Amino acid sequence: MFIAKEDAFDPEEMLSLYDSVGWEGYTSDVDKLCRGLLNSHLVITARDGSGTLLGLARTISDDEHICYVQDVVVNPAYHRQGIGRALIEDLMPRYSHCRFFLLSTDRESSPEGKRNHAFYRSLGFLSYEEKEMAGFGLPRNRPDLRGMVP
Repeated sequence: MFIAKEDAFDPEEMLSLYDSVGWEGYTSDVDKLCRGLLNSHLVITARDGSGTLLGLARTISDDEHICYVQDVVVNPAYHRQGIGRALIEDLMPRYSHCRFFLLSTDRESSPEGKRNHAFYRSLGFLSYEEKEMAGFGLPRNRPDLRGMVP
């Protein structure tokens, strides 16, 4: 397996990866998915020796104060092989100078949550509460107001 920075994305390959984990919010519009990847600060991929995409991680960052790990996606056919760990461990030193290195995942009581929480804890992550922080977000379904100029 090798990890490398990528800046060009094959829509079919990305659709296949994100579809493998059931992330319908991404797969409903593959062009939007690829634009999001292009607009990320960094995208790294894990591939096997033949070039098959095994997983991907991407960040949103100002590269000074904050790094937000937007996605860590590993095709379930390759789970439990250290791919997700290798992706995160590749990102951590790249952003060690940033004050915040954050990510969000499903709540622990969700179907994937318990496994995700254990995985991130094994890498040294703490919950926002344990870091004496809170996270907030607007609801997912809200109107697109980009065309409205105040």
